[in-house]
Amino acid sequence: MEKPPVDSQNPWLQLRRLTPARIALGRTGTSLPTSAQLDFQFAHAQARDAVHLPFDHAGLSAQLQDEGRESLLLHSAAPDRHTYLQRPDLGRKLSDDSAQSLRDYASAHPGGVDLAIVVADGLSALAVHRHTLPFIKRLEEQMSDDGWSLAPVLLVEQGRVAIGDEIGQLLGAKMLVMLIGERPGLSSPDSLGLYFTYAPKVGLTDAYRNCISNVRLEGLSYGMAAHRLLYLMREAGRRQLSGVNLKDEAQLHTLETDDAVDMKGNFLLDPPPA
Repeated sequence: MEKPPVDSQNPWLQLRRLTPARIALGRTGTSLPTSAQLDFQFAHAQARDAVHLPFDHAGLSAQLQDEGRESLLLHSAAPDRHTYLQRPDLGRKLSDDSAQSLRDYASAHPGGVDLAIVVADGLSALAVHRHTLPFIKRLEEQMSDDGWSLAPVLLVEQGRVAIGDEIGQLLGAKMLVMLIGERPGLSSPDSLGLYFTYAPKVGLTDAYRNCISNVRLEGLSYGMAAHRLLYLMREAGRRQLSGVNLKDEAQLHTLETDDAVDMKGNFLLDPPPA
């Protein structure tokens, strides 16, 4: 008797092809198959390694220099990775030497800047290594007509999101974008997060920041992330605010049509177009 197709035996396999989520893994008796168990252990090891991977700031600085971009290396108050993971508060502020370096730079370049781009290793230096340069390229391509003045790209070792507030305040930056490695998941060890703040200063909470997450090849594309970020930056300049009071209402062009897609709607609730 001919066996039925595999898909009819396990219809979940059709969904598995559409997602990296661990579904339709099968079973051997009451346990997972060996291949699924080994795959889980491999993904766990990748996530763990991403957290502990050293930040190759020298390599990233060289790549930026090759593209004609100046960079400046800073360090948080966390002296090493072990301390950084145990003391999040130290990752949110600059070391004394780095703070003084920024003061010296600001004194030599008075008047502040329109935009500061900060790159921090966060919890996945792997994400920063892979995605920083291509994303910055796409962002600068899209904002080339805005005429904003830029600070050097600021590379921060052992940094967390809030360290950007101190950096922006010392530089006198009107706007700040933080590129940081997000906490690795079992299917995404290299996810890059973007955090945007208008008028950054020490003491701001997350309510004053806008976040765009999962920037990577398997997630949100560089072009789409840059488009959404640029919308927020332009609206922030016009309305002089960021965070919960600034919604992402960017319109995107699909690959199939030149008509803009309004991102304000909810595809689960809105009726289909006529």
